[in-house]
Amino acid sequence: MSNSNPKDQKINIELNEQVAEGTYSNLAIINHSVSEFIVDFVSIMPGAPKAKVKSRIILTPEHAKRLHKALGDNIHRFEQANGKIDEKEPPPIPLNFGPTGEA
Repeated sequence: MSNSNPKDQKINIELNEQVAEGTYSNLAIINHSVSEFIVDFVSIMPGAPKAKVKSRIILTPEHAKRLHKALGDNIHRFEQANGKIDEKEPPPIPLNFGPTGEA
């Protein structure tokens, strides 16, 4: 019988060309229910009367917490290497904008 440790397992992650190009976003709107977190990535352009959701990602609460930690760790490492990230301007819309995310 093998004692396989989940951390020892390798996952083959594929990235197609379209996804690899990425999607620009300068605003994230986050809502949650008891079972999920919904993150809408939005692109707001100066002078444009509308802003479009470019991507919606739905996460379990556990994965949202892991993402929060990983993003915090990466921001810390970035600032160690490049200096503090300054937040120059407030968000262009109220933070409670968008759907409620209730299931």
